[in-house]
Amino acid sequence: MARIALDAMGGDHAPQQAVLGALDAAERGVDVVLVGDETALRAELEAAGASLAIVHAPEVIDMAEDPAVAIRAKKGASVSVAAELVSSGGAVGMVSAGSTGAALAAAAFGIGRIPGVSRPAIATIFPLGTPTVVLDVGANIEVNAGQLAQFAVMGSVVAQVYLGVDDPQVGLLNIGEEESKGRDLEKEAFKLIEALPLRFAGNVEGRDLGRGIADVVVADGFSGNVLLKTAEGTSLAVGRFIMEALADAEDPVVQEAAKVVLPLLLQLRERFDPEAYGGAHLVGTRGTVVIAHGSSSRVAIANALVLASEGAEHDLVGRIEAGIRG
Repeated sequence: MARIALDAMGGDHAPQQAVLGALDAAERGVDVVLVGDETALRAELEAAGASLAIVHAPEVIDMAEDPAVAIRAKKGASVSVAAELVSSGGAVGMVSAGSTGAALAAAAFGIGRIPGVSRPAIATIFPLGTPTVVLDVGANIEVNAGQLAQFAVMGSVVAQVYLGVDDPQVGLLNIGEEESKGRDLEKEAFKLIEALPLRFAGNVEGRDLGRGIADVVVADGFSGNVLLKTAEGTSLAVGRFIMEALADAEDPVVQEAAKVVLPLLLQLRERFDPEAYGGAHLVGTRGTVVIAHGSSSRVAIANALVLASEGAEHDLVGRIEAGIRG
């Protein structure tokens, strides 16, 4: 079983929720090692009446700290020690719900990139309609065309592993379908991705997300983050409006319909719950790295650990490396 290192001091509700989530993941078959202040972690384990392996890390990087500066200054930070465990072979992957910037820096400095990868990217799964892998969603605000082409390769592997699609179709996020649309960045990236041994759907627009036009949507980190959060917010808002209208309806026919529709809308809300996946893969590093939400509860932490474990078991890193090698 692949061992996953958990930055147990990262997140708004650490270490309690981190420890409880780790215990839940362990019950689901994940081999977890907790990384953080040993005294605090042992206290949480004792309170839960359980035990897990611990690697002591005396420092924590705060959300407000400059990630690059903090990583260099705090060698004993829990996120850094977790990354070092992956680098040394003590674990095959890591999960952190702490500062995203610190997790990115720890992965870059402590684990390193897959040979040939210019920039690791955050790949997440949009859950509605036809599930779609979207990357980058925040790691790289500015990119070049070659990096977008690498995202296409890495995203295809994520789709193969998590969506079960043997030959994923890749789309490039743009403001129109025509090859001539977009900035120079998209125009150049279009040509590079088109030349890859991938199924290329060409340019796709934000409205195409989840429609089955592409299994993978490639974007720079700024655009991808805005796309995903706008789609999530819009879907949840529409669902809320419908729920409110049905709940306030006085027409008996509408009230009967509400008994059928409301449970379906609640399922929709659950699908968009960030805790369902727990986090997103940082692809392009030499170890399996999952970045969880800062507000993660034990449920989200457990799911993030399972996500990391599945990535390791399916050799996500090795398959991405093979894809980059061509």
